[in-house]
Amino acid sequence: MTQLTSKPTILITGCSSGIGLYCAQQLKTKGYRVFATARKSKDVEQLHQQGFEAVTLDLDSSDSINAAVEHVLQLTDGKLDALFNNGAYGQPGAVEDLDRDTLRKQFETNLFGTMELTNLILKTMRKQGHGRIIQNSSVLGLVALPFRGAYNASKFALEGLTDTMRLELSTTNIKVSLIEPGPITSKFRDNALKALLDNVDYQHSALKEHYQQALERLEAQQSPSQFCLGPEAVYTKLLHALESKKPKARYYVTFPTYLMAYLRRILPTKWLDKILFASANS
Repeated sequence: MTQLTSKPTILITGCSSGIGLYCAQQLKTKGYRVFATARKSKDVEQLHQQGFEAVTLDLDSSDSINAAVEHVLQLTDGKLDALFNNGAYGQPGAVEDLDRDTLRKQFETNLFGTMELTNLILKTMRKQGHGRIIQNSSVLGLVALPFRGAYNASKFALEGLTDTMRLELSTTNIKVSLIEPGPITSKFRDNALKALLDNVDYQHSALKEHYQQALERLEAQQSPSQFCLGPEAVYTKLLHALESKKPKARYYVTFPTYLMAYLRRILPTKWLDKILFASANS
């Protein structure tokens, strides 16, 4: 980013593990001033021990979001060069088994909190005249899979708001990008399993048999996907979005994302549905 200082600043959400932690580590090594955030105090303490300027940030709480932004801006004299919205979780479950509260929880974290944080940071970026906003979405922001309805919906909505924001900022020097990973090695599956057990009464569902299959996949030691990549694949795209003079609107990560984006453009919906249903049950 040609307009940045020698030590650009970035705030990253969801840094307790996985993509967020890896990207924070790599950017810190590269010379970025990284504000690594996490929801739990124990994770924030671990980030401190790793040498980060760690900040508590709970995307489900407006007070936490406001406090985190205020704290970071105090440390940077009111400036911030980049925001990487990585924090999210996946709520499994058939649409018919998702009650209002469960859907609301998914959107509070994956959409409402993310956009509230983004809008706060955007005020700073407008004042300083530049910035980079990168949203970590998903292949499930491009296509839907069964039993991922809440997560699908949150990522579809995130992409819709991000596309709109990109258009609204097109006359400014604030660049907005989406990263769309497929399967990435992280604790995402562990968190999804907990969300399923906590929030879905699958034992009394008409789709109980399908849930049992889903539980077996989520409880597997490793991802069953042969296309699963490490978080470094996301970092490569993030770095381009941060430092390119012409960052892309979208960055696909992993073969399934490239494939699904292509198939969505060329196939009739019925054909694509068959492929998606088969892939979800393979």
